[in-house]
Amino acid sequence: MAGSVAEIARSPEAGAGGAFRDRYGEWALVAGASEGLGASFAECLAKRGLDLVLIARRESLLDNLAARLRDRYGVEVRPIAMDLARPDLADALSAATADLDLGVIVYNAAFVPVGRFVDADADALERTVDVNVRAPVVMLHALLPGLERRGRGAVILMSSLAGLQGTPRVAAYAATKAFNTILAEGLWQELREQGIDVIACCAGAIETPGYRRSGKGRVPGMLDPDAVARRTLDALGKGPRVVPGLVNRLVAVLLTCLLPRKTAIRLMARNTGDMG
Repeated sequence: MAGSVAEIARSPEAGAGGAFRDRYGEWALVAGASEGLGASFAECLAKRGLDLVLIARRESLLDNLAARLRDRYGVEVRPIAMDLARPDLADALSAATADLDLGVIVYNAAFVPVGRFVDADADALERTVDVNVRAPVVMLHALLPGLERRGRGAVILMSSLAGLQGTPRVAAYAATKAFNTILAEGLWQELREQGIDVIACCAGAIETPGYRRSGKGRVPGMLDPDAVARRTLDALGKGPRVVPGLVNRLVAVLLTCLLPRKTAIRLMARNTGDMG
């Protein structure tokens, strides 16, 4: 444990950990936490002193992550293997968190069917809506009343640069990311007077295990997942939307402010044309 303590002491988050916990609460829930960005959010929150509820479908990955975070940071971790598309999601979440001072909710889970929309399997498209749209709505509706009662908290909804305009070959996924951005922006205004910070993270390419498995090479603006998680947490309370990385912020301005809509869509098509 001596090495773990030294590592925590060196981390930039260590000094602000107590303040972060005091501001938002003792526990954080991360949905889609088994690897990649979700695991990075879990680690960044553990560094800041929060205990964790980790949700994903792959139980072995969750258990391994939970053991590592307990050992490294001395936090309490509850791994819960759960399909976020389950019909009784609200009841399951309420039961899992009823005894906790839940302060931070991170919705990172996503389902991404790749290819032409008309060729996609209907079940895959429905799952995209269930995981990317229905589940965050159900989760927030079930858990936000507890944050309001405590008068503090934070919500992070993971979105994407793909959701800033139509994106061919991931059209359904991009549409769900647009939904999450707009949902976060509306909740940012609704909940700020209740002491709850809400933000949508519109990320560009992230070097996750899933991205590496796709076989695609690095692209301009790509960030590692730890950087995305850290910058997103640091942006809480500063506005309804964050785009991590200078290159990605420039791309967001180009797509939404400088280019005609049809040109922005065609530009994204060139980036996604070899997917699937």
